[in-house]
Amino acid sequence: MTVGVAIDATRSGNQIDATVQLAEEAAAAGLRSAWFGQTFGADSPQLAALAGRAAPGLEVGTSAIPVFGRHPLTVASQALTAQAATHGRYHLGIALGTKLLTETGFGLPFERPVARLREFLTALRQLTTTGTADFHGELLTAATPIPARVPGADAGVPLLVAAMGPQALRASGELADGILPYLAGPRALAEHIVPAVTAAAEAAGRPAPRIVALVPGVVTDDADAVRETVTEQLAFYEQVPSYARVIELSGGKRAADVAVIGDERTVADEVRRYRDAGATEVVLTGTEIAGAADRRRTWQLLGQLAG
Repeated sequence: MTVGVAIDATRSGNQIDATVQLAEEAAAAGLRSAWFGQTFGADSPQLAALAGRAAPGLEVGTSAIPVFGRHPLTVASQALTAQAATHGRYHLGIALGTKLLTETGFGLPFERPVARLREFLTALRQLTTTGTADFHGELLTAATPIPARVPGADAGVPLLVAAMGPQALRASGELADGILPYLAGPRALAEHIVPAVTAAAEAAGRPAPRIVALVPGVVTDDADAVRETVTEQLAFYEQVPSYARVIELSGGKRAADVAVIGDERTVADEVRRYRDAGATEVVLTGTEIAGAADRRRTWQLLGQLAG
């Protein structure tokens, strides 16, 4: 099973320099992958490309780029550039996003998100595998009068979706290579998410999907204080219906209820629970929350588990 981390250097003096340094540390610790979130700040495919070049043994990916406010042609260019920069180690994650950020940030109506996801994935698959597209859907058009190839990029950038709801899981199983569920505990994975996306992939004649479970977690001796901080930082997700639903399906009431916080044995046992629930890869997020010493301690443990 692949074990990785999400790297967040937004609190650093220079995010780019810090990202590269952390990627090198992650690879040295034995971690297999590093993932980068997409907000309104730094461009995550560029961060992944820089990190991947600095740490040649590390798989890198974005988790995840919302489809609203983007276009398959531009996202494909970003992905193919990152793929060429990392010599085939880049993984592209996309997401529906949220109604609040879409309508407030982009001024776009958050309408028919799953239909948009389907069209986005269809066009994106054409572009990242062939460098061309001739897609004309209800919501999107993606056509290439000239080829959109990037020399050095391997054909077939892996496409993953931050999907957790039934419709998004069905679309992901049919059209993507896997999913990137966040705040979905082992119960939600085993009983709802993994069966749904796997069945959709089987029905579409596609291989078994990757299940890259993103989990807030850190190794620490001060679990109570860290959990209090995590509770505050993750409260936003409780206002988003898709996250609130998956937290409840996981047996929790607050987002922090699915966080993995404790000593090495506690965290290792929880990582194995995700594996047993169907996760093919486990990625811990927020490992920097308790400070550099606990982050390094967490990464050391994950490197051992990855080995």
